Amino acid sequence: MSETAGADVPVLEARGLGKTFQTGNTPVRVLDGIDFALRKREQVAILGRSGSGKSTLLHLLGGLDLASRGSVLLQGRDVARVSDAERSRLRNRALGFVYQFHHLLQEFSALDNVAMPLFIRRLAPAEARARAADMLAKVGLAHRLEHRPGELSGGERQRTAIARALVTAPACLLADEPTGNLDRQTAEAVFELMLQVNAELGTAIVVVTHDERLAERLGRVQQIADGRLL
Repeated sequence: MSETAGADVPVLEARGLGKTFQTGNTPVRVLDGIDFALRKREQVAILGRSGSGKSTLLHLLGGLDLASRGSVLLQGRDVARVSDAERSRLRNRALGFVYQFHHLLQEFSALDNVAMPLFIRRLAPAEARARAADMLAKVGLAHRLEHRPGELSGGERQRTAIARALVTAPACLLADEPTGNLDRQTAEAVFELMLQVNAELGTAIVVVTHDERLAERLGRVQQIADGRLL
């Protein structure tokens, strides 16, 4: 593939994506025929009511679950057509994840939490920690490197989670209600940080949220309802 052609490949793409769960003997269709494409630097907010399938869609886009129908392509590769090990490598290389709850490891410092994806890549510990320290400085936490999650404020924990998601320089950041557990002022600061990362690093971002006011600040807003993306 030529360099020009490669530039036209979406970072993330869904084609005819569907997901059905089995509840007893009853199939429950959550997503039905989702088409979606995301390119470098794009910002997309996905809005929908509770139970509309927002998080399910994000899990499928992130390769954390597999679709019942259709396909998800990450940097042009179908995530369902690779081994579990290769899918994990794709996620580690191309995606960063941020959730409503930070999911930091309580027994590790902020520095080691952020370095963890690099440890998984088997990067030399000294280099991994140096990159993690640089990323924590970028999110305003250079003075909190050795603090554990229990010693950080809610906003600091979420900024640490964002640093962890970005330390691998992913092509795309997937965020599931990233400000849902924060007060308004802290939520604004975290959201601004994500926009800054998008502008400076070119990282595409997909944000699942119920906050219409924040969503409208992104480049594209799409609603999900009745299993379809509008």
